[in-house]
Amino acid sequence: MFDDLPPDLPRLLTLRVWHTLWLQRIDAKIAALQQREAEQEYGRTNRPAEPDWIVELGIGAGRPPIEVHVGGCYAAGKRRRPVPRDEARRLLTSGVRACGHCQPDNALGIPDLPAGPASPTAMH
Repeated sequence: MFDDLPPDLPRLLTLRVWHTLWLQRIDAKIAALQQREAEQEYGRTNRPAEPDWIVELGIGAGRPPIEVHVGGCYAAGKRRRPVPRDEARRLLTSGVRACGHCQPDNALGIPDLPAGPASPTAMH
């Protein structure tokens, strides 16, 4: 029989304690990883639905709407809020700019929108 363990009881007990501590560390790491994976899966399956329409908001008091986007548009800024279809149509017809990338005016079937307000950079 192959026996590479120490022959005396004190060293064997020390090894047992050492291995028990390592098993506890390994079990704690496994539990933490399983918990993280479960949380990620929960997040994937319970993510709120993407809104159909987004309005990008300006800076300052009142945060006025500056641009309308189709939900999920990559060009929408961080200051935004979801809006229902009717509000998106109302905003576009009242002169709020339509995103040139996702073109919500086309998606909403609003032909020939009036030109929105000029951007501050275009005035210089």
